[in-house]
Amino acid sequence: MTIHFTKMHGLGNDFMVIDAINQAIELNPEQIRQWANRHFGIGFDQLLIVEPPKTADTLFTYRIFNADGGEVEQCGNGARCFARYVYDKGLTTEKEIPVGTASGRIVLHINDSGDVTVDMGRPMFTPTNIPFITECEATSYPLTLDDGSEWVIDAVSMGNPHAVLEVENVDTAPVSHLGPMIEHHRQFPNRVNVGFMQIVDRQHIRLRVFERGSGETLACGTGACAAVVSGIRRNRLDSPCLVDVRGGRLSVAWTGKTQDSVLMTGPAQSVFEGQITQTIA
Repeated sequence: MTIHFTKMHGLGNDFMVIDAINQAIELNPEQIRQWANRHFGIGFDQLLIVEPPKTADTLFTYRIFNADGGEVEQCGNGARCFARYVYDKGLTTEKEIPVGTASGRIVLHINDSGDVTVDMGRPMFTPTNIPFITECEATSYPLTLDDGSEWVIDAVSMGNPHAVLEVENVDTAPVSHLGPMIEHHRQFPNRVNVGFMQIVDRQHIRLRVFERGSGETLACGTGACAAVVSGIRRNRLDSPCLVDVRGGRLSVAWTGKTQDSVLMTGPAQSVFEGQITQTIA
């Protein structure tokens, strides 16, 4: 079976995108891991699948799989690529595109500049909604790691779980050491994405993210949203806020009101078209 795909990226966070409306595909974790391998496959941080809508208030269903083959709830950079893909491929002529995800409905807006603004929905802080195991809800939490060190984190869900640490300098932050320990910490039963945030000023941060199931990536849209939200909530940041990640720059806006959505704006680019033969076991 031959599968046609597009390789895309959002600030270096890269994706294999497959139209599952106009071609039949069968997925399993081993196949996804093979495709994700940067030496023996295509190579990507996440696989994005375009499927028909499941509800009347959406135009498409948006599914996301990490490089380890596991399906996840949300990906902000992927959402921008998803919007450009369905529009550029003629799957829709709409520039406001509601899509269904595993975490609910989100709305994608293609701007005249070509950038995409994603309505990421409301941030969630209730521990059971993240999910995060703790005795009571707080703004920040102490977290004891397996190496005996203790760090203060903010815990928030942007449709997927995030832990945010404030660091003095992202260039020297121990991302590769702390990232795996926090990702698999017992207080995060579904694992967690880990953001390392350096505050430059009240409307500008630098960020590195260790993503659940993928490791450190050049950009993470939901991670950018989680970092800005946590900073605004602690009165350390103002909206809108520029977020510099290793792959480029995003803009994140949030009113600070829990009932309001987070808006993220940034680029999405196609890299190449390809096809691959899928072997079904």
